[in-house]
Amino acid sequence: MTSGERSTALTALARRGFTRLGEADGLLTELAEATGLSRENLADAASLGSDPDDALGAVVRIARRDPAAVTDLSDDVLGWAALWRLVGASSGFAGFFLRHPDELAHLRGAGYLLPDDASLRRELAEAVGESDGFAASGGEDACVALRVAYRRVLARIAAFDLAQPDPADVIDRVSARLADAAGAALEASLAVARARVSGSGGTSTLFPREQVAAARLAIVGMGKAGARELNYVSDVDVIFVGGTADEDVVTEARAIDIATRLAVQTMRGISGPEIEPALWEVDANLRPEGKQGALVRSLASHLSYYDRWAKSWEFQALLKARPLAGDVGLGDAYVDAVQPKVWTSAGRENFVDSVQRMRERVTDNIPAEEVPRQVKLGPGGIRDVEFTVQLLQLVHGLTDDRIRQRGTLEALDALVAEGYIGRSDASAFARDYRMLRLIEHRLQLRALRRTHLMPTRPEELRSLARATGLADTGAGVQERWEAIKREVRDIHVRLFYRPLLSAVAGLAEEERSLSPAQAHDRLAAIGFRDPAGALRHIAALTTGLSRKATIQRHLMPIMIRWFADGVDPDYGLLAFRRISERLGDTPWFLRMLRDSSGAAESLTRLLSGSRYVGELMEWIPESAAWLDDDDLLRPRSGVALQEEARAIQTRHASVEDAMRSVRTLRRREMLRTAMAAVLGLLTIDELAGALTTITEATIQAALRAVRREIVPPEDDALDFSVIAMGRFGGGELGFGSDADVMYVYRPNGIDPQRAHQLALQLVTALRQYSEDHRLPLDLDAGLRPEGRNGPIARSLDAYAEYYRRWSLSWEAQALLRARGVAGSVKLIDAFMSLADEVRYPEAVDPHGLREIKRIKARVENERLPQGADPARHLKLGPGSLSDVEWLVQILQLQHAHAVPGMRTTSTLAALEAARAAGLVGDTDTERLTAAWRLASRLRSAATLLSWQTSDVLPTDRAKLDGIGRILEYPPRSATRVEEDYLATTRRARRVFEKLFYG
Repeated sequence: MTSGERSTALTALARRGFTRLGEADGLLTELAEATGLSRENLADAASLGSDPDDALGAVVRIARRDPAAVTDLSDDVLGWAALWRLVGASSGFAGFFLRHPDELAHLRGAGYLLPDDASLRRELAEAVGESDGFAASGGEDACVALRVAYRRVLARIAAFDLAQPDPADVIDRVSARLADAAGAALEASLAVARARVSGSGGTSTLFPREQVAAARLAIVGMGKAGARELNYVSDVDVIFVGGTADEDVVTEARAIDIATRLAVQTMRGISGPEIEPALWEVDANLRPEGKQGALVRSLASHLSYYDRWAKSWEFQALLKARPLAGDVGLGDAYVDAVQPKVWTSAGRENFVDSVQRMRERVTDNIPAEEVPRQVKLGPGGIRDVEFTVQLLQLVHGLTDDRIRQRGTLEALDALVAEGYIGRSDASAFARDYRMLRLIEHRLQLRALRRTHLMPTRPEELRSLARATGLADTGAGVQERWEAIKREVRDIHVRLFYRPLLSAVAGLAEEERSLSPAQAHDRLAAIGFRDPAGALRHIAALTTGLSRKATIQRHLMPIMIRWFADGVDPDYGLLAFRRISERLGDTPWFLRMLRDSSGAAESLTRLLSGSRYVGELMEWIPESAAWLDDDDLLRPRSGVALQEEARAIQTRHASVEDAMRSVRTLRRREMLRTAMAAVLGLLTIDELAGALTTITEATIQAALRAVRREIVPPEDDALDFSVIAMGRFGGGELGFGSDADVMYVYRPNGIDPQRAHQLALQLVTALRQYSEDHRLPLDLDAGLRPEGRNGPIARSLDAYAEYYRRWSLSWEAQALLRARGVAGSVKLIDAFMSLADEVRYPEAVDPHGLREIKRIKARVENERLPQGADPARHLKLGPGSLSDVEWLVQILQLQHAHAVPGMRTTSTLAALEAARAAGLVGDTDTERLTAAWRLASRLRSAATLLSWQTSDVLPTDRAKLDGIGRILEYPPRSATRVEEDYLATTRRARRVFEKLFYG
């Protein structure tokens, strides 16, 4: 061969996947000479293997030992291809055929059909000469024959697997056949054990043959073997159950002794030291008491243990129990007896938590250097899928026998069909599980050794990529695996840690299904005032065959329990029904409640604890989506609201359309803030800031819209602004607060009368279009000069004239909270300069201070509602909001000129500045602050609870308890709420009297 021809030949080998080109070239020549086959055909055949170099090297070594065995197989297309695929994917099979080249003949026809369970058992039984349950011999030759025969059938299973264009699609079929083969191997090994224990085949007799025949031994498969989803080289987890078939032949105690000897010898036949390597480990450590417990127990002994001592994880392990070998009747009896215990185990205390902790311990016990490489046990690995599916099965299988499946993929299908898991999550889980199992299979095929670690060497990754078909390169398969892990972990965390799982598992037995015969009394007992109405709502939600009704049936038992834990379960359930009906068949809603980390519980808390939230959610049902992400419940910034409001204005030509959208924006943001407040996600300062920002954005949007309609281009020079007053000006709004405002304008060359008329029209339009019958917004101008008797809008000059000549002390006091919020910025600046002259005087008029104190006393006596208990009035009562605010305001009038920090519209900021200036002591500041905050929170909570504004702390214990829940008091804290408020305000009142009147 010329150098050019050699170069061309090597290039052709590289295209076929060879990497050790010189070595491959020489081996092809050698094999061609030994078999008489062409180099081209041999190279093509080798390229079928995931590692052509290894495949070629393996076949050459076999041919050196028995060239006829290789040559004879070459005329069978299927068998020839199977050989190359097997030895190219598995050095273990290469070694097997090197030890037993005559086994190549059994590859004829391989790769087409999988052998069935019966044929597997028959073939392995024949290999050991089994008759009536006893092998022909109990000697080493029988064990060797068994192991060779097992690897023969294993090779045919692998040949089928490796021949598939998409091997992930048949992973369940391959795994099932591997489990069947394991069962057949155990059956054959048990036959050998019977022969050995009874002295057949020349061994010393331990027990008479008739006693061995009468001793019952069932080998029950657990884990992957039980579920028929075994790997190529898995440990086969088993439990041994013993007994006697005839007490006259052998007593039960002696039968258990015999069965124990049989179990030991069966395991040795599979994995003991012999000339032919062990098959896999038979692991009996899942038996009662683990390694410390008896290897074989009677059925009664097993059941006694499970009734008295078993831990939760043992029932999880029993989920997949299935007779594998031995006495099938005894095995079935064992499975039938333990299954009810398995499916009631989730009702044990802290069951879900124990399963979750066990999964975490598995991960924690992986050596740190192995965690990134673990296909099975690591985060995003096979165990994440299996634990998730098993936990869902065990919890919901308490009441639903349709999901009681052994296999992971079958269980996933059942969980989807019955609505316990979403189709998209299940589809992703199933797809990823197949891929992970495929990777695991190929890794174990490599050396026919138990391993779950991804390789790190480039050539091993490249071979894995070819063997799985998941990628074209080693880097590609690594990248694909990482993506699968991320997806699996994300789904696992969302489903495995669902609060609904713990809640459903924790339901009392009588609450797990809503039986019409018992539901009425049960609903009344747990707190529903109208159980008949509740039953109607439940029936409306759960009746039917739709997937929506199915999921509602799963959700309802625990949601009823959560509603009952709330303040008003009847209203909560009614609101939930209305929201569900409003959302119709929207797929995300019920899926979110089922799958979210806390959305369902949060929704029940909101609806049963706040009519304010419930009413708004009925109008804006899509807001339920916010419950899946706390970030969506955070108040939006003023900038974001302004941008949305301006976008609304550009989309709508008429003021009516624009304001309709602005009102929708306001309702939505008020609801967002209310939901966050009830769920305890906001402080009182954040709440006040959010409500103030929403109100500002609403007024600003309304002013832009009405100005466009009212002020013609020729009068555009008119400046007009809205000044926030009171709690609005202080940025201290609560739910139910009015928006106190004043209106100011400046003609800027327009006829004064015309300017005044335009200003009044703007005010009228603002008030008209900001009205919202669903969520009122009252623009209250009562704090303007002269109060309700004064002009509703004044020019800047008129304000200046008024404050210079006629201003009263209370009007200067009112200006302490004045802050521009909408309209002309220049006009706002000018007005605030004017206000500063009035509210921060260089010297305060003593008569004015006395008048403020006189007015305060009159307010306390005259403005309280008739019959109201002053001590319970949150705004005007002793030590309440007005005491703190009036005290701070009088200090501002006296000292703000000299203390710049007190020049603020915020009550608490001014109080803190007064403390820093030594005007109020630290303890007094703390008491005043505590009273102001508590009264503010109680006012908002009262509105959130009832959808009605009230300034009086209720005496009704249920209402007090509901208010307390919103303030995060524990249930039944009505008395504590009351006592806390009265004690806090008493202390604040003493400070007020000392500083205000002293």
